[in-house]
Amino acid sequence: MKKTLTIVAFIFSISITVHAQHNSAKMKLFIDALMKKMTVDEKIGQLNLPGSGDIVTGQAANSDIGKKIREGKVGGLFNIKTVAKIRAVQKVAMEESRLKIPLLFGMDVIHGYETVFPIPLGLSCTWDMKAIEKSAQIAAMEASADGINWTFSPMVDIARDPRWGRIAEGSGEDAYLGSQIAKAMVKGYQGDGVFKNNTIMACVKHFAFYGAAEAGRDYNTTDMSRVRMYNEYLPPYKAAVDAGAGSVMASFNEVDGIPATGNKFLMTDVLRGQWGFKGFVVTDYTGINEMMDHGMGNLQTVSALALKAGIDMDMVGEGFLTTLKKSLQDGKVTPAQIDAACRRILEAKYKLGLFEDPYRYCDINRAKTDIFTDASRKTAREIAAQSFVLLKNTNNLLPIKKSGTIALIGPLADAKENMPGTWSVAADFTKAVSVLAGLQAAVGTKAKILYAKGANLDADTLFEQRAGMFGKAFTRDSRPAQQIIDEAVAVASQSDVVVAALGESAEMSGESSSRSDIEIPQVQQELLMALLKTGKPVVLVLFTGRPLALKWEHDHTPAILNVWFGGSEAGSAIADVLFGDVNPSGKLSTTFPQNIGQVPIFYNHKNTGRPLENGKWFQKFRSNYLDVSNDPLYPFGYGLSYTNFTYSAVELSRGSIKPSEKLTATVTVTNSGTVTGKEVVQLYIRDMVGSSTRPVKELKGFQKIELKAGESKKISFNISVGDLKFYNYDLKYVAEPGDFKVFIGGNSRDVKEADFKLLWKGNGEW
Repeated sequence: MKKTLTIVAFIFSISITVHAQHNSAKMKLFIDALMKKMTVDEKIGQLNLPGSGDIVTGQAANSDIGKKIREGKVGGLFNIKTVAKIRAVQKVAMEESRLKIPLLFGMDVIHGYETVFPIPLGLSCTWDMKAIEKSAQIAAMEASADGINWTFSPMVDIARDPRWGRIAEGSGEDAYLGSQIAKAMVKGYQGDGVFKNNTIMACVKHFAFYGAAEAGRDYNTTDMSRVRMYNEYLPPYKAAVDAGAGSVMASFNEVDGIPATGNKFLMTDVLRGQWGFKGFVVTDYTGINEMMDHGMGNLQTVSALALKAGIDMDMVGEGFLTTLKKSLQDGKVTPAQIDAACRRILEAKYKLGLFEDPYRYCDINRAKTDIFTDASRKTAREIAAQSFVLLKNTNNLLPIKKSGTIALIGPLADAKENMPGTWSVAADFTKAVSVLAGLQAAVGTKAKILYAKGANLDADTLFEQRAGMFGKAFTRDSRPAQQIIDEAVAVASQSDVVVAALGESAEMSGESSSRSDIEIPQVQQELLMALLKTGKPVVLVLFTGRPLALKWEHDHTPAILNVWFGGSEAGSAIADVLFGDVNPSGKLSTTFPQNIGQVPIFYNHKNTGRPLENGKWFQKFRSNYLDVSNDPLYPFGYGLSYTNFTYSAVELSRGSIKPSEKLTATVTVTNSGTVTGKEVVQLYIRDMVGSSTRPVKELKGFQKIELKAGESKKISFNISVGDLKFYNYDLKYVAEPGDFKVFIGGNSRDVKEADFKLLWKGNGEW
């Protein structure tokens, strides 16, 4: 039977390959024929991606964009939604342009469409690839039901500096975890690779190294060695490309002195040459034009530079549209370069099925039935609860009981507009569930909920205005700060327990939201201090789009639950966890520093030539600070539960392996607490001796498991030579013989370890 199944699977795989080859040949013939009909202007027009501009329902044909579509000067539009508008615009392309080439329609569908899931940084803390894939699948279903066929997601930038606001949009600091999430997101958006009307094309961004911006300041310069690029930053991009992502977006930053938008090393040598990427590359918003400010030349010069580097589509700037024909005449670009870019965009449209049916994403019935459904909201609530990370829980203060009097205090307690978080461009904020609404629904008549705002989000009105420019306006309480705090203290004094909803607003993180101070705003710290002085047990429900410096809060607050920004159902999910209906299982995908001076801080750092001996601080003439230890406040992979998990010693199936062999590392994990819980069992490896220096730990595997109270389970990881490989100084992907350590535990710090060897036969042979 097993042999029969193997043969059937082999035949099936062969048939898929043959079918794909047939479709590829058919696509080539179609596009060859189409391009023969196209003028140079029409080819350049396909490379142009303007915003939707002045288009309103019923006026598409008469708008400025409508005129350009009619003239064949537009390849796609972004930031336009609803089937009615998109159908009207597509109709102009299909009925009034010469060649009737359908348009692409893109939007920033970053962590959900109208059903909003946790911000990507929060999603990454679920460590649940099926849940993350499901969130992208629902986002694709909803966006496609509203006419959209292309999303500018996933963002896979590795980020290790929490000052950078866009850390909120990614999956944290680790290349392995980021790679798994990148694959899951692409699969969720695109399905099995054959596009249907409920899947959309992914766009991997920002290529490359945007998350390593100097000083954590958005759009800033990036500079790093090639070894660091290949080992620590490139893997998630490659994973998304390998998963079949249809498009890639260039980043704003420069790399090696060349802006990414004009960087041939990135776009051609790596992306297409080394990785074999077959899709198309789009700039970020006005990315070509911004190369002028980088100092790379005038618009014609930088547009030619971008095309030659491997850029296919120009977002908003219209540098391609207005200069490429002249550059062609001047001999600065070639017909082949324009043809290659045009072909890749036409291929994307072909794969999406738009040539077969330009209106396949314009089903008005789906718009009524597939968006913001009860089923999708239920999934969003479940995933949000999984994303929350319990950072502290002294004397099991959490979960709290649905009885007595609960004081809910803080500027984020009744702020539904903040629940979805940054980059929720399609969301209706009025539909989001606030913390107050979530708690009230959860307790009903069993408990009394008292509410007070307690503080404004920040004392600096101008700061709030800057942070709010990209989102909803803040509602300020104009009374003196102390008066607002006094009111909250009076409310807290009447309660059995205080829940303090504090932290950042939604738009204090995200694009153009870098912060030099990553503590909770001072006015909120003063509120928290006042609440703690009441003597009531205080639970800090922390909203944030980045790791914050929480040393004082950790030292003084009994319980801290980090809820990020949980999406449409945030308030309900927060209630689920606070009251124990859901046991928190989130684990950090970023390191939390003790203070800003430790930044950047990440778990997989190098050892240096003068590491601390036995890890003890302080030691003179060793790599440490005078005023704070090297330790993070919360390490990568960290997260508590309402139960406890214990780990046995690590058992290895063998003490050494050859390249053709594998070894199995096993631990027994026991739920030693009193309630069912989920644990993320994490595997790390260290290469003890290398031809170039290696990190002290590297994540190489993880499993999320559920155990009942008292239950034990053996968890095994298979380790092969592939897990030991890295890019050496010569950028060769190698595994080197010698000693290795394997670590298994519930976070990157608290682990059990064992040793093994990778054997070398000698004489240059294995």
